[in-house]
Amino acid sequence: MLTHVCRTIVAVTFIFSGFVKAIDPWGTALNVNNYLATYGLESLRPLVMIFSIWLCGAELMMGCMLFFKVRIRMVSVFSSISMIFFTLLTFLSATFIPVEDCGCFGEVMKLSPWQTFLKNLVLLPMVLCVWWRYRPDRMFAFSRLEMVLAVTFCTISMGVGVYSYLHLPPIDLLPYRKGVNIAEQMRKAQAAQIESEVVLVYRNRRNGKLREFSLDDKAWHNEKRWEWVETRVLSEDDAHHRVEPMILEFYVSDERGDVTDSLLSLKGDLYMLCVSRMNDVGERCEERLRHVVEHAAESSAAVVLLTPEPITRPTYRSFDGGEPVRCYNIDAKTMKTMLRADVGLVRLTDGTITDKRNCRDIE
Repeated sequence: MLTHVCRTIVAVTFIFSGFVKAIDPWGTALNVNNYLATYGLESLRPLVMIFSIWLCGAELMMGCMLFFKVRIRMVSVFSSISMIFFTLLTFLSATFIPVEDCGCFGEVMKLSPWQTFLKNLVLLPMVLCVWWRYRPDRMFAFSRLEMVLAVTFCTISMGVGVYSYLHLPPIDLLPYRKGVNIAEQMRKAQAAQIESEVVLVYRNRRNGKLREFSLDDKAWHNEKRWEWVETRVLSEDDAHHRVEPMILEFYVSDERGDVTDSLLSLKGDLYMLCVSRMNDVGERCEERLRHVVEHAAESSAAVVLLTPEPITRPTYRSFDGGEPVRCYNIDAKTMKTMLRADVGLVRLTDGTITDKRNCRDIE
C-alpha cells in the first residue's frame, strides 16, 4: 500500500512537472542557461535546446510509465538517479552556488531554491521506496504491451516539446499572452508598485558578477553584456521576494530613447516583427515577413521590427526585397517572454495582443 501511494505521488508529480515544461522548452532552456552561466559551462549553450526538450520529455515519459506500471524497476532506477542528482543540485542552488529559479514547474508555479530542495527531499525517499519494492523484477523484460506503451509515451512526450519549440506553446502561461493589453497591465503594475520597489537582477556576461538595476535604469538593456537572472520586489513588509518577469519590463527604444508609449498607444493593428538576430533570418522567414509587411501596408496597419541587437542610429531592415521596416530595441529576455521564438510575429490591436506566431506559422 505504501509503495502504491509513493508510486502514484511520484508519477503525478513527474507528469505535471514534465508537461508544464514540455509545452515551454524555451523557458526550460533559459533556466538551464542560468545554471551553465553559474557553473562556468557556457560553452555548452548550443546544446541547451536539445537538452531542454529531452529533459522535459524524459520526465513526462517516466511519470507516465510509473503511473501505468510499465517496467517500474527500470523507471525507478533512472528516477532515483535523477532525483539524487537534482536534490544535490538544488541544495547547492539554495546554499553555496545560488541559482534563483530551477524552473521545475515551468511558469505555472515558482518555487524558491529552498522550497525546491525540500520538494526534492520529500520525493527522493518515495522514489527509493518504489525502487526497493520492485528491485527483484527484471529490468528490461518488456512485454509486447509494455513496449507499445513505452514507445507511445516516448513519442507523445518528446513530440510535445518538439511541437512547442517549432511553433509556440499550446498553453500560454506567460504575462504576454493573447488578450492582454500591455499598456493597461503596465498601469496596474505601476499602481501596485507604490509601496514596493521592483529590482532587476542581471549577470555581467564578461565577469559573471550580479548587479541590481531599477526599472528606470536601462543599462541592462545591452543584451550582449547583461543576462537576466531574476526580478525581485522590495517592500517594507517583506524581504526579497522573487517574482516572474513582470509586464513592467516591457520597454522599446530607438537611438533617441524610449518609444514604448507611442507604440502601445497606436490605434488599430500594430505588427511587431520579433527577430533575435537580424542577419540570421532564413529564406522562408524572409518571404513570410515580407508578406506581413505587404499585408500591413494594404490594411493601413503599422509594422515595426523588435530586436535585442543594439541600435545606435536610425535602422531599417528589408525582408526579401520588400519595403524597409523601422527597427527598435527590446530586451532579449522580454522578447523571449513575449514570444517563444527566434523569429516571429506579435500583433497588437489597440494595444491588446491579438495574435502571436512563430515564423513557421505565418501564412
